[in-house]
Amino acid sequence: MVKEFPVIETNRLILREVTTEDAEHMFTYLSDKDVLKHMGLEPFHTVKDVYDEIGWYQSIYDEGTGIRWGITLKDSGNVIGSCGFLNMKSKQYRAEVGFELSKDYWGKGIANEALEAVVKVGFQNFQLERIEALIEPGNVPSQKLVERQGFIREGLLRHYEFTCGKFDDLYIYSILKDEVMN
Repeated sequence: MVKEFPVIETNRLILREVTTEDAEHMFTYLSDKDVLKHMGLEPFHTVKDVYDEIGWYQSIYDEGTGIRWGITLKDSGNVIGSCGFLNMKSKQYRAEVGFELSKDYWGKGIANEALEAVVKVGFQNFQLERIEALIEPGNVPSQKLVERQGFIREGLLRHYEFTCGKFDDLYIYSILKDEVMN
C-alpha cells in the first residue's frame, strides 16, 4: 500500500512532495554556495545532482526515517526551498528538522512560515514528542529562526559531523510537543 504524501497549506505556501519536474528550480538554490554554506554540502554542479537529492527525499520517506517537503508559493507553484524531518526515530518519538530556501526569498518570513507548519504537522501527524535542529554556530539566521519558533538551545555538539573535508561543531536545539500544542 502506497501512503499518500501529505500536503501542507499555509497562508502563502503549499508544501508538497518534490518530483524530478522540480529539478531545474531546485538547482537554482542547490547550486548557490550561500544557500549551502551551513548545510554540509558542496554546491550542486548539475541537474543530475538534484535528481540524486530528490531520490534521497523519496528514500527517507519510503523508509519512514524522514520526510522533506518542497516549499512553493501558492501563486507560482515553483519549488523555492525545502523543509522537513530526517533521522526520525519513531520509537523515541523524535526527529531532526532541516530547511533551506532560495536566496531570492530570504528575509520575507517564508522559512518561518514553512517551519512553523512543519513543526505542527510533526507533532500532530507523526506523533513526535521532540523535534531537534542541529545548526552550525556561524549560521546565525537559522539560529534566530528556530528561536523565534520556541526552540531552546541545549548545547554545543563538538566535531559532531564531518562534511566537506572538515569537522563541524553544531548547536543542538529542541522543542517539545507541549510547548507548541497546548
